[in-house]
Amino acid sequence: MAAPEPFTGTTTHTPVRHHILSVLVENKAGVLARVAGLFARRGFNIYSLAVAPADDHQRLSRITIVVDAESAPLEQIKGQLNKLVNVVDIKDLAPRESLERELLLATVPVSDTTRAVVMDAVAQANAAIVDVGSTSVTIMLASTPIACDALERRLESFAHVELHRTGRVALPRLSAN
Repeated sequence: MAAPEPFTGTTTHTPVRHHILSVLVENKAGVLARVAGLFARRGFNIYSLAVAPADDHQRLSRITIVVDAESAPLEQIKGQLNKLVNVVDIKDLAPRESLERELLLATVPVSDTTRAVVMDAVAQANAAIVDVGSTSVTIMLASTPIACDALERRLESFAHVELHRTGRVALPRLSAN
């Protein structure tokens, strides 16, 4: 089977090529540190990292790693990960054959004059307002990285935006199997 093509998306300035790896590991202390250390020792840039328990009994965790394809040869990464004793399975997820999502939370100041603009941005992004204060609102968007980038750009015009994004998570599409 040929290696999947890396993700070719854009950041704010330049195109970036990424590989998305879904790594199933034993849920034990130090495993995440060993995986991240492997990348650091070899000079591979991790663009995004997300980890959470992958089964009901919390014996396994899934680490989704988005790595810069230019800095890290895919076969070398997979070979090094396979050498780690706590790694159970590694999948390289092709963008066309997988679903990617990211979570964006942003607290945005609002006034009588800006409230309509914020509400418009929320509606256009298919985001949701999850908390309301007297002078600000908190927005949530769980969507593709491209949609999160677009909402983040729209919110840049507001002063004092507090914004946080999670790392990507991804799974193979059911229709690809």
